[in-house]
Amino acid sequence: MNETYAKILETAYRLFAEHGFDKTSLSMIAKEVGVSKPAIYYHFPSKDVLIDVLFDEIAMEIDFSKSFSIQDYTKDNFEAKLLADGCRMIEDQRQDEYFPRILNEYLIRGSRNEPKYEQRFHAVTEGFASGFEELLTHGAKLGVVPDERITAKAHMLTMVIDNIGNFMMIGFKFNYEDIWQEAVKSVLRSKG
Repeated sequence: MNETYAKILETAYRLFAEHGFDKTSLSMIAKEVGVSKPAIYYHFPSKDVLIDVLFDEIAMEIDFSKSFSIQDYTKDNFEAKLLADGCRMIEDQRQDEYFPRILNEYLIRGSRNEPKYEQRFHAVTEGFASGFEELLTHGAKLGVVPDERITAKAHMLTMVIDNIGNFMMIGFKFNYEDIWQEAVKSVLRSKG
């Protein structure tokens, strides 16, 4: 990825978050980047293509494997690592003021009959559900996760981490790290 291309994506990310897709023009992006509008067209044939490429970049960044690396989980570190990885994901979202706003722009697009966004959101969520299931199955093999209701526990972790992002997006000031800790501790407890 060349420097201009990366700068266009970075600037588009910020401006789309600040002003929304409809109120952000390619001219605004070009001015902020310090290039001509035709230079934008060299990299992105249209604003819609830029929006799509940016969405693909964001979707890759919020992939399960970016936050949770299953092979790094051992019997000795499983609980602490699961807590830390989730808390780091929460903190990353907290630190990026633009993330919830740009995500909301894509959610709005998805709700306006643009199925590619809705489908990609579903794929990311399904990636977390299957990722947590694989992680908890790994934990069960290590003997640190009770080998019961693994799928339900994976879905619960997926719902918790997703909803933490949703609640952060609309401005609730909960202690999200404590919520994550409660969710993790509950999946690591056995029924008995």
